[in-house]
Amino acid sequence: MQPEHLTDLIEKVTSPSDGLAANPRVSEVVGRIVKDLFHTIEDLDVTPEEFWSAMDYLRDVGTNNEFGLLAPGLGFEHLLDLRMDEAEHAAGLDGATPRTIEGPLFVPGAPKSKGDARLDDGSDEGDVVFMSGRILSTDGTPIDGAVVDVWHANTRGLYSIFDSDQTPYNLRRKIETGSDGRYAFRSILPSGYACPPNGPTQQLLDQLGRHGNRPAHIHIMVEAPDHRTLTTQINLDGDEYLNDDFAFATREELVAVTVLHDDPADIEARGLTAPFYTIDFDFNLNTSSEAVDFDRVDRARVEAQMVAVV
Repeated sequence: MQPEHLTDLIEKVTSPSDGLAANPRVSEVVGRIVKDLFHTIEDLDVTPEEFWSAMDYLRDVGTNNEFGLLAPGLGFEHLLDLRMDEAEHAAGLDGATPRTIEGPLFVPGAPKSKGDARLDDGSDEGDVVFMSGRILSTDGTPIDGAVVDVWHANTRGLYSIFDSDQTPYNLRRKIETGSDGRYAFRSILPSGYACPPNGPTQQLLDQLGRHGNRPAHIHIMVEAPDHRTLTTQINLDGDEYLNDDFAFATREELVAVTVLHDDPADIEARGLTAPFYTIDFDFNLNTSSEAVDFDRVDRARVEAQMVAVV
Protein backbone atom coordinates (compact mmCIF):
# COMPACT_ATOMS: atom_id res chain seq x y z
CA MET A 1 0.00 0.00 0.00
CA GLN A 2 1.31 3.41 -0.91
CA PRO A 3 2.33 5.39 2.24
CA GLU A 4 0.38 8.45 1.13
CA HIS A 5 -2.80 6.39 0.79
CA LEU A 6 -2.38 5.10 4.36
CA THR A 7 -1.72 8.60 5.68
CA ASP A 8 -4.76 9.97 3.83
CA LEU A 9 -7.06 7.29 5.25
CA ILE A 10 -5.81 7.86 8.80
CA GLU A 11 -6.44 11.58 8.42
CA LYS A 12 -10.00 11.00 7.20
CA VAL A 13 -10.83 8.58 10.01
CA THR A 14 -9.56 10.86 12.77
CA SER A 15 -10.85 14.21 11.46
CA PRO A 16 -14.23 15.57 12.68
CA SER A 17 -17.08 15.88 10.21
CA ASP A 18 -17.99 19.33 8.93
CA GLY A 19 -19.80 21.35 11.55
CA LEU A 20 -19.07 18.89 14.39
CA ALA A 21 -16.61 19.30 17.25
CA ALA A 22 -14.39 16.50 18.51
CA ASN A 23 -13.35 15.81 22.08
CA PRO A 24 -9.65 16.74 21.88
CA ARG A 25 -8.43 14.02 24.26
CA VAL A 26 -10.56 11.26 22.73
CA SER A 27 -9.50 12.36 19.26
CA GLU A 28 -5.84 12.30 20.26
CA VAL A 29 -5.95 8.85 21.84
CA VAL A 30 -8.17 7.20 19.22
CA GLY A 31 -6.16 8.78 16.44
CA ARG A 32 -2.95 7.28 17.82
CA ILE A 33 -4.54 3.85 18.31
CA VAL A 34 -5.99 3.82 14.79
CA LYS A 35 -2.70 4.97 13.30
CA ASP A 36 -0.72 2.28 15.11
CA LEU A 37 -3.22 -0.44 14.19
CA PHE A 38 -3.28 0.63 10.55
CA HIS A 39 0.50 0.38 10.43
CA THR A 40 0.37 -2.98 12.23
CA ILE A 41 -2.01 -4.33 9.58
CA GLU A 42 0.17 -2.98 6.81
CA ASP A 43 3.57 -3.94 8.24
CA LEU A 44 2.53 -7.46 9.31
CA ASP A 45 0.33 -8.07 6.26
CA VAL A 46 -2.71 -8.90 8.41
CA THR A 47 -5.30 -10.71 6.29
CA PRO A 48 -9.03 -9.93 6.32
CA GLU A 49 -9.64 -13.33 7.93
CA GLU A 50 -7.18 -12.52 10.72
CA PHE A 51 -8.73 -9.10 11.25
CA TRP A 52 -12.30 -10.39 11.56
CA SER A 53 -11.12 -13.23 13.75
CA ALA A 54 -9.71 -10.58 16.10
CA MET A 55 -13.05 -8.73 16.06
CA ASP A 56 -14.85 -11.96 16.95
CA TYR A 57 -12.35 -12.55 19.73
CA LEU A 58 -12.99 -9.14 21.29
CA ARG A 59 -16.73 -9.82 21.12
CA ASP A 60 -16.18 -13.09 22.98
CA VAL A 61 -14.08 -11.35 25.64
CA GLY A 62 -16.93 -8.92 26.26
CA THR A 63 -19.61 -11.62 26.22
CA ASN A 64 -17.65 -13.61 28.81
CA ASN A 65 -16.88 -10.49 30.86
CA GLU A 66 -13.15 -11.19 30.71
CA PHE A 67 -11.65 -7.80 29.90
CA GLY A 68 -10.79 -7.67 33.61
CA LEU A 69 -8.62 -10.77 33.07
CA LEU A 70 -7.27 -9.88 29.65
CA ALA A 71 -6.00 -6.45 30.73
CA PRO A 72 -3.69 -7.76 33.48
CA GLY A 73 -2.81 -10.84 31.44
CA LEU A 74 -1.39 -8.65 28.67
CA GLY A 75 0.41 -6.44 31.18
CA PHE A 76 -1.74 -3.33 30.80
CA GLU A 77 -2.76 -3.11 34.46
CA HIS A 78 0.84 -3.52 35.63
CA LEU A 79 1.94 -0.88 33.12
CA LEU A 80 -0.53 1.58 34.63
CA ASP A 81 0.86 0.82 38.09
CA LEU A 82 4.42 1.48 36.92
CA ARG A 83 3.37 4.79 35.38
CA MET A 84 1.67 5.84 38.63
CA ASP A 85 4.81 4.83 40.54
CA GLU A 86 6.91 7.09 38.32
CA ALA A 87 4.46 10.00 38.68
CA GLU A 88 4.59 9.76 42.47
CA HIS A 89 8.38 9.50 42.47
CA ALA A 90 8.63 12.59 40.26
CA ALA A 91 6.41 14.42 42.78
CA GLY A 92 8.71 13.43 45.65
CA LEU A 93 6.28 10.85 47.05
CA ASP A 94 8.46 7.92 48.06
CA GLY A 95 8.49 5.38 50.88
CA ALA A 96 4.97 3.98 50.59
CA THR A 97 4.21 0.28 50.29
CA PRO A 98 4.25 -0.59 46.57
CA ARG A 99 0.94 -0.67 44.77
CA THR A 100 -0.09 -3.53 42.55
CA ILE A 101 -3.11 -4.44 40.49
CA GLU A 102 -6.63 -4.27 41.89
CA GLY A 103 -7.92 -6.97 39.57
CA PRO A 104 -11.56 -7.48 38.54
CA LEU A 105 -13.00 -9.07 41.71
CA PHE A 106 -13.23 -6.20 44.19
CA VAL A 107 -16.78 -5.55 45.42
CA PRO A 108 -17.61 -2.43 47.48
CA GLY A 109 -19.71 -2.58 50.62
CA ALA A 110 -18.03 -5.26 52.71
CA PRO A 111 -19.03 -5.33 56.41
CA LYS A 112 -16.92 -3.01 58.53
CA SER A 113 -15.30 -3.73 61.91
CA LYS A 114 -13.16 -1.74 64.33
CA GLY A 115 -9.65 -3.05 64.91
CA ASP A 116 -10.09 -6.68 63.94
CA ALA A 117 -12.44 -9.00 62.07
CA ARG A 118 -13.05 -12.55 60.99
CA LEU A 119 -13.25 -12.85 57.22
CA ASP A 120 -14.37 -16.45 56.72
CA ASP A 121 -17.78 -17.87 57.56
CA GLY A 122 -16.39 -21.19 58.81
CA SER A 123 -17.62 -23.25 55.85
CA ASP A 124 -14.19 -23.82 54.28
CA GLU A 125 -11.86 -26.24 56.07
CA GLY A 126 -8.73 -24.41 54.98
CA ASP A 127 -5.73 -23.62 57.15
CA VAL A 128 -6.48 -20.83 59.60
CA VAL A 129 -4.38 -17.69 59.24
CA PHE A 130 -4.15 -14.66 61.51
CA MET A 131 -2.85 -11.56 59.74
CA SER A 132 -2.06 -8.32 61.53
CA GLY A 133 0.04 -5.21 61.26
CA ARG A 134 -0.06 -1.44 61.30
CA ILE A 135 -1.11 1.27 58.88
CA LEU A 136 1.60 3.93 58.95
CA SER A 137 2.61 7.14 57.26
CA THR A 138 5.91 7.02 55.42
CA ASP A 139 7.55 8.56 58.50
CA GLY A 140 6.36 5.63 60.64
CA THR A 141 3.51 7.44 62.40
CA PRO A 142 0.48 5.19 63.05
CA ILE A 143 -2.64 6.33 61.19
CA ASP A 144 -5.86 6.59 63.17
CA GLY A 145 -9.08 5.97 61.23
CA ALA A 146 -7.56 4.15 58.26
CA VAL A 147 -9.96 1.71 56.60
CA VAL A 148 -8.41 -1.54 55.39
CA ASP A 149 -10.52 -3.28 52.75
CA VAL A 150 -9.50 -6.96 52.49
CA TRP A 151 -10.67 -9.59 50.01
CA HIS A 152 -9.30 -12.92 48.83
CA ALA A 153 -10.21 -16.28 47.30
CA ASN A 154 -11.18 -19.45 49.11
CA THR A 155 -9.29 -22.76 48.96
CA ARG A 156 -10.73 -23.41 45.50
CA GLY A 157 -9.51 -20.09 44.15
CA LEU A 158 -13.03 -18.64 44.01
CA TYR A 159 -14.36 -15.31 45.30
CA SER A 160 -17.64 -14.69 47.09
CA ILE A 161 -20.30 -12.73 45.22
CA PHE A 162 -18.99 -14.35 42.02
CA ASP A 163 -19.31 -17.87 43.47
CA SER A 164 -22.82 -19.08 44.39
CA ASP A 165 -21.47 -21.63 46.87
CA GLN A 166 -20.23 -18.90 49.21
CA THR A 167 -22.21 -16.63 51.47
CA PRO A 168 -22.28 -12.95 50.44
CA TYR A 169 -19.11 -11.11 51.46
CA ASN A 170 -17.38 -14.27 52.66
CA LEU A 171 -13.64 -13.51 52.83
CA ARG A 172 -14.35 -9.78 52.42
CA ARG A 173 -14.20 -7.24 55.26
CA LYS A 174 -13.33 -3.64 56.09
CA ILE A 175 -11.30 -2.98 59.23
CA GLU A 176 -10.90 0.50 60.75
CA THR A 177 -7.73 1.24 62.69
CA GLY A 178 -7.53 2.97 66.05
CA SER A 179 -4.89 5.41 67.32
CA ASP A 180 -2.24 2.68 67.23
CA GLY A 181 -2.83 2.13 63.52
CA ARG A 182 -3.30 -1.59 64.04
CA TYR A 183 -5.49 -3.93 62.03
CA ALA A 184 -5.96 -7.67 62.48
CA PHE A 185 -8.08 -10.41 61.01
CA ARG A 186 -8.64 -14.13 61.07
CA SER A 187 -9.26 -15.99 57.84
CA ILE A 188 -8.14 -19.04 55.88
CA LEU A 189 -5.12 -19.31 53.60
CA PRO A 190 -6.33 -18.70 50.05
CA SER A 191 -5.38 -20.69 46.99
CA GLY A 192 -4.16 -19.24 43.75
CA TYR A 193 -6.38 -19.54 40.73
CA ALA A 194 -6.27 -19.78 36.95
CA CYS A 195 -8.16 -18.16 34.11
CA PRO A 196 -11.22 -20.15 33.03
CA PRO A 197 -9.67 -22.91 30.89
CA ASN A 198 -12.17 -22.52 28.06
CA GLY A 199 -12.45 -18.73 28.22
CA PRO A 200 -11.10 -16.25 25.66
CA THR A 201 -8.28 -15.00 27.92
CA GLN A 202 -6.78 -18.47 28.26
CA GLN A 203 -7.42 -19.06 24.56
CA LEU A 204 -5.12 -16.16 23.71
CA LEU A 205 -2.56 -17.11 26.35
CA ASP A 206 -2.42 -20.59 24.81
CA GLN A 207 -1.57 -19.02 21.46
CA LEU A 208 1.19 -17.03 23.17
CA GLY A 209 2.56 -20.12 24.91
CA ARG A 210 1.69 -18.77 28.35
CA HIS A 211 -0.18 -20.13 31.36
CA GLY A 212 -2.97 -18.23 33.11
CA ASN A 213 -2.16 -18.93 36.76
CA ARG A 214 -1.93 -16.56 39.70
CA PRO A 215 -0.14 -17.30 43.00
CA ALA A 216 -2.05 -17.24 46.29
CA HIS A 217 -2.59 -13.64 47.36
CA ILE A 218 -4.63 -11.36 49.60
CA HIS A 219 -5.95 -8.06 48.24
CA ILE A 220 -5.65 -4.91 50.34
CA MET A 221 -7.04 -1.43 49.71
CA VAL A 222 -6.30 1.20 52.37
CA GLU A 223 -7.96 4.60 52.61
CA ALA A 224 -7.06 7.10 55.32
CA PRO A 225 -7.62 10.79 56.08
CA ASP A 226 -4.99 13.07 54.53
CA HIS A 227 -3.26 10.13 52.84
CA ARG A 228 -3.22 8.66 49.38
CA THR A 229 -5.21 5.49 48.81
CA LEU A 230 -3.10 2.35 48.50
CA THR A 231 -4.33 -0.51 46.34
CA THR A 232 -2.08 -3.53 46.65
CA GLN A 233 -1.94 -7.22 47.49
CA ILE A 234 0.42 -9.53 49.32
CA ASN A 235 1.63 -12.80 47.87
CA LEU A 236 2.20 -15.83 50.07
CA ASP A 237 5.75 -17.15 50.13
CA GLY A 238 6.44 -20.57 48.67
CA ASP A 239 3.71 -20.54 46.04
CA GLU A 240 4.58 -22.30 42.77
CA TYR A 241 3.67 -19.22 40.73
CA LEU A 242 5.08 -16.61 43.10
CA ASN A 243 7.54 -15.33 40.51
CA ASP A 244 5.51 -16.36 37.48
CA ASP A 245 2.19 -14.56 37.93
CA PHE A 246 0.30 -14.34 34.65
CA ALA A 247 -0.96 -10.90 35.75
CA PHE A 248 2.56 -9.56 36.56
CA ALA A 249 1.37 -8.43 40.00
CA THR A 250 4.10 -9.93 42.22
CA ARG A 251 6.49 -7.36 43.69
CA GLU A 252 9.37 -8.40 45.91
CA GLU A 253 8.36 -6.04 48.73
CA LEU A 254 4.87 -7.59 48.81
CA VAL A 255 5.85 -11.20 49.45
CA ALA A 256 4.59 -12.08 52.93
CA VAL A 257 6.18 -14.65 55.22
CA THR A 258 3.66 -17.18 56.52
CA VAL A 259 4.70 -18.61 59.88
CA LEU A 260 3.39 -22.04 60.91
CA HIS A 261 2.40 -22.50 64.56
CA ASP A 262 2.08 -26.15 65.58
CA ASP A 263 2.87 -25.95 69.30
CA PRO A 264 -0.11 -27.40 71.22
CA ALA A 265 -0.03 -24.50 73.71
CA ASP A 266 -0.23 -21.93 70.89
CA ILE A 267 -3.06 -23.86 69.26
CA GLU A 268 -5.03 -24.01 72.49
CA ALA A 269 -4.42 -20.35 73.23
CA ARG A 270 -6.07 -19.45 69.91
CA GLY A 271 -9.06 -21.69 70.64
CA LEU A 272 -8.17 -24.00 67.77
CA THR A 273 -7.65 -27.75 67.38
CA ALA A 274 -5.14 -27.70 64.52
CA PRO A 275 -1.96 -25.81 63.54
CA PHE A 276 -2.40 -22.32 62.16
CA TYR A 277 -0.41 -19.63 60.38
CA THR A 278 0.35 -15.99 61.10
CA ILE A 279 1.34 -13.12 58.85
CA ASP A 280 2.68 -9.81 60.13
CA PHE A 281 2.64 -7.03 57.55
CA ASP A 282 2.70 -3.24 57.87
CA PHE A 283 1.48 -0.89 55.15
CA ASN A 284 2.88 2.63 54.65
CA LEU A 285 0.86 5.35 52.94
CA ASN A 286 1.99 8.51 51.21
CA THR A 287 0.40 11.74 52.41
CA SER A 288 -2.10 13.51 50.16
CA SER A 289 -0.59 15.69 47.46
CA GLU A 290 -1.81 18.02 44.77
CA ALA A 291 1.33 17.28 42.76
CA VAL A 292 -0.24 14.17 41.21
CA ASP A 293 -3.72 14.14 39.69
CA PHE A 294 -4.82 10.67 40.72
CA ASP A 295 -5.48 8.85 43.97
CA ARG A 296 -7.86 5.91 43.93
CA VAL A 297 -8.28 4.85 40.31
CA ASP A 298 -11.69 5.78 38.92
CA ARG A 299 -12.96 2.62 37.23
CA ALA A 300 -16.20 0.66 36.98
CA ARG A 301 -16.52 -1.77 39.88
CA VAL A 302 -19.01 -4.54 40.43
CA GLU A 303 -21.82 -3.99 42.90
CA ALA A 304 -22.91 -7.07 44.85
CA GLN A 305 -26.51 -6.88 43.68
CA MET A 306 -25.43 -6.57 40.04
CA VAL A 307 -23.49 -9.84 39.88
CA ALA A 308 -25.09 -12.71 38.03
CA VAL A 309 -23.62 -15.48 40.13
CA VAL A 310 -22.36 -18.45 38.13
